[in-house]
Amino acid sequence: MAALNPHAGEGGLFGRDEIEMIGPTVKGLAEKGINCSGPYPADTVYIRAFKGEFDSVVAMYHDQGQIATKLKGFNRGVTVTAGLKTIFTTPSHGTAFDIVGKGVATTGALESAIALAATLASNRARRAAAGR
Repeated sequence: MAALNPHAGEGGLFGRDEIEMIGPTVKGLAEKGINCSGPYPADTVYIRAFKGEFDSVVAMYHDQGQIATKLKGFNRGVTVTAGLKTIFTTPSHGTAFDIVGKGVATTGALESAIALAATLASNRARRAAAGR
C-alpha cells in the first residue's frame, strides 16, 4: 500500500493519514488473511515493486499510480477503479485524443484492459456461484 503523505508522513510530521487511517486499515486487512503491507512512501514503493518485492501496489490517488505505470509499461498498463458495482478497467494511457486519426495508435493497453476485465468478471461469477 502506498502512503498518501510524503515519506509516509514521517511519523506524523507531514500528516497523520498513515497513522490514523491507512496503517490501521492495512493491519486489519492483514489480520483477515489478505497479504498486504504498508503504507510505504510513494516515492520508493514502486522501485521495490519493480524489483519483485510486491505483486501490486495500491495507489492513494490517480497520478501517484499512473506515473509509475506509464514509465514501466506505457502500452501495457491498466487502471482498475475499485469499489464500483460494475467492473471498470481502462488503458492507463487514457483516451489518446492527441493521436486520433493519425494511424499511430497501438492496442496493447486496451487489450490488457479488456483481458483484465474479463478475468475479474470470471472471478466474480465464480465467487457468486460458490455463494461468496
